[in-house]
Amino acid sequence: MENPELEKLRYPIGLFEAPQVYTSEILAKAIQTIETFPQKLKAEVQHLSNLQLETQYRPQGWTIRQVVHHCADSHMNCFIRLKWTMTENNPTIKFYYENLWAEGIDNKTMPIEPTLQFLEGLHFRLAFVMKSLSEFDLEMAYIHPEHNKEFQLREMICLYEWHCNHHLAHITELKKRENWK
Repeated sequence: MENPELEKLRYPIGLFEAPQVYTSEILAKAIQTIETFPQKLKAEVQHLSNLQLETQYRPQGWTIRQVVHHCADSHMNCFIRLKWTMTENNPTIKFYYENLWAEGIDNKTMPIEPTLQFLEGLHFRLAFVMKSLSEFDLEMAYIHPEHNKEFQLREMICLYEWHCNHHLAHITELKKRENWK
């Protein structure tokens, strides 16, 4: 069993829990979180030093730099999954090895500023498309081969809201522990 302290560092807001019912209010809040994530992330990381960006948010975890770049990797895949689902019938999405992507030279060494700019445009598009989804569209689904599970777009929206908050908490909790301003 995982050490409870390490588990809290790994999942500072807990694991994703799907709502029992996907109300329009829940989805609107999730889309709002997705839309504002780049600004919140930028506010937390733009003034960090290179040494701070190289700090792992937990033992054997990613550095803050890797977390920022991972968000771009993951949310880019989210956008592609969204577009596939809207243009194909129950597509099986391509799985990617996020841990291997996080070890790439770009994720480990590249400055974060271009990624923060990329996230602004990407999240504008994500929110724009998500806000346009009808009730019918929200029921459209893709198949995730890693989980061998079907994900409706409404679930994906809430999952990525959690993902934004999850990684933002990695950064904010580390800053609190280290007493960084």
